[in-house]
Amino acid sequence: MMAKLGILVAVAVFLETVSAASLGVVYTEGGMVQGENIRLGFRRHMDVFRGIPFADIPGRFEKPKRHPGWDGVLEATKYRRRCLQLNLIMTDTRGSEDCLYLNIWVPHGRSVSTGLPVMVWIYGGGYLVGGSMGANFLDNYLYSGQEIADRGDVIVVTLGYRVGTLGFLSTGDASLPGNYGLWDQQAAIAWVHRNIRSFGGDPDNLTIFGESAGGASVSFQTLTPHNKGLIKRAISQSGVALCPWGVIRNPRKVAEQVALKVNCPTDDTMVACLKMTDPVLLTMAGTMKLASSPDAPLVHNLVLSGVIDGDFLPDEPYNLFHNAAEIDYIAGVNDMDGHLFTGLDVPSINSPLVDTSVKDVKRLLASYTKEKGQAGLDKAYSTYTSTWGANPSRETIKRTVVEIGSDYIFIVPTQAALYLHAANATTGRTYSYLFSQPNRMGGIGRPYPSWMGADHADDLQYVFGKPFTTPLAYWPRHRDVSGYMIAYWTNFARTGDPNKGNLRVPVTWPKFTSNGNQFLEINFSMDKSYVQQKMRIRYVHFWTSILPSLPTVSSE
Repeated sequence: MMAKLGILVAVAVFLETVSAASLGVVYTEGGMVQGENIRLGFRRHMDVFRGIPFADIPGRFEKPKRHPGWDGVLEATKYRRRCLQLNLIMTDTRGSEDCLYLNIWVPHGRSVSTGLPVMVWIYGGGYLVGGSMGANFLDNYLYSGQEIADRGDVIVVTLGYRVGTLGFLSTGDASLPGNYGLWDQQAAIAWVHRNIRSFGGDPDNLTIFGESAGGASVSFQTLTPHNKGLIKRAISQSGVALCPWGVIRNPRKVAEQVALKVNCPTDDTMVACLKMTDPVLLTMAGTMKLASSPDAPLVHNLVLSGVIDGDFLPDEPYNLFHNAAEIDYIAGVNDMDGHLFTGLDVPSINSPLVDTSVKDVKRLLASYTKEKGQAGLDKAYSTYTSTWGANPSRETIKRTVVEIGSDYIFIVPTQAALYLHAANATTGRTYSYLFSQPNRMGGIGRPYPSWMGADHADDLQYVFGKPFTTPLAYWPRHRDVSGYMIAYWTNFARTGDPNKGNLRVPVTWPKFTSNGNQFLEINFSMDKSYVQQKMRIRYVHFWTSILPSLPTVSSE
């Protein structure tokens, strides 16, 4: 009997193996490609394509061009190098100028998939660093699309784009217009739209999503007129075009600083000289000052970003939301998104032994409100200390510093973008969230205080399903919150409504409207009380209405 059973199991496994759903060789506009087919479970397979070129090797400070194509079958089984960039401690470079490639994950059930929703990921990294694979631990890449694709039954695409000086240097005029990294992203989105049907995707159901500079990039891609009709939905995590670091106001000054570092003149021959300069030297010249203080906060050192070039961005971002009128949009933040920045500006907030002084609070606020002088500082200080009482605790002062940074750098601009999207929307739906799963480094004997919430980038591991991929590194509650986020994100990609799709969600997420301002707080213990209204409305009002109404004393 056991022998018969063994034979039956062997036959079943054999039949499943020979009938494994796979795309095989796929025809694209550049030529044929073949990826790797992996088995995920009984009658569940996935095709993974790594390193498909979506554009040619880019010319220096030029828009990307279509790839000329290739002969034979391209073996798309290895990740390509990331775009030339600084290493994390900014002492050297890594990567290559030949970097405009994308990766695709296609899930299959019993038969080969067709008509799947498509999710295109844009990585963050302050427009200075980053790659489409993300951090790597034992060959487990942060931005592997496998868990999202498998659990949500969607196609996931990740892409490379130029960063640093090669991606964002600009003179503010036609000689060096900038936004090259944004053009790379746009070229990848257009390539996916033209080619994804061959991979089993629906080109008319494309969702772009990204975090930090990638979240701001998603926002830019919905606002530019160059993506008309290409994007159906978008998700911005911890970054929108309206962030204070989103658009550079004086790009010429930055270009001249880079030119001086690489021994180029700053006159009308500057651009020609920059184009001939060694790319590694150019990249090194775009280093960011990591030393920061409350008087010179880290966020003000992010000097390479988008520019209003009259082409990709024809106007101020806040005037372009009509271009996103038909795009469904989710935007949200982590509750302590600013901690990563303010922890470097005011290190005492993470020290259990050192008090944070009221003077440091004032110094940070003064640097954020510099344009408005003393009047701006006084208004800001009274706004943020109104709940302190006569004798605020050391924790209250430290938390206030994190709140100030989170509001200024992320929360308020994201709320402003949601208001503008909702106000301009025709068919596009709008959703707002606050991610509050506490950072795992918080607590006694750990680097962060016990009151720590979700820091910048804490959401990434959950969206990409790491608690499932590496279960030993997480608790069951982390798998819960990861499952919730994948459900909301992929339902939204499928239907435009995060509550409706293939996966069940714990709480119904209401739409954000210009008068209701509802948002969903996301963490492992969600229930109906996690639907709230008017996120940090008092502080949104301060930064968007009260402060701008004060007279400007400094244009810097």
